[in-house]
Amino acid sequence: MSQDSSVYARYLIGRVSHKMFWAQQKEMAQHHITPRQAYVLFVLANLGHTATLTELSKYTERGVSNISIQLTRMEKDGLVKKTRETPKSALLKFELTEKGSNLEKRCNIKTSDKTIMSVLSEEERQQLISMMNKLRNKAIKYKGS
Repeated sequence: MSQDSSVYARYLIGRVSHKMFWAQQKEMAQHHITPRQAYVLFVLANLGHTATLTELSKYTERGVSNISIQLTRMEKDGLVKKTRETPKSALLKFELTEKGSNLEKRCNIKTSDKTIMSVLSEEERQQLISMMNKLRNKAIKYKGS
């Protein structure tokens, strides 16, 4: 690997992210949803079971068009319901259906995440969170410049 510790650290972050996503995918397959769908259900549940496309886009860090496509599929699966703020309003709100809410509760217990993270002590996890937030904030500033 690279002699540059910055490059190697970025490589490891990518590999860990990929492996954890794969583990989540395997775990969510038993519920017949993807990790991204499970995350949208989680976000909706934590926003009071209803949110706009813009809110969901912000919290999932995905584009409005991408989240719209995702929500259309989830609506077809009966996980979310689309409503308008008022009958002729362009403002769409999405809310969890009973099926979506039940599924979110079952998927909220992410065994893979807890098992993988269990190799770190609580103190190490807090340090990791702090370091990852620093990296994320720097990346956000870098992107903006």
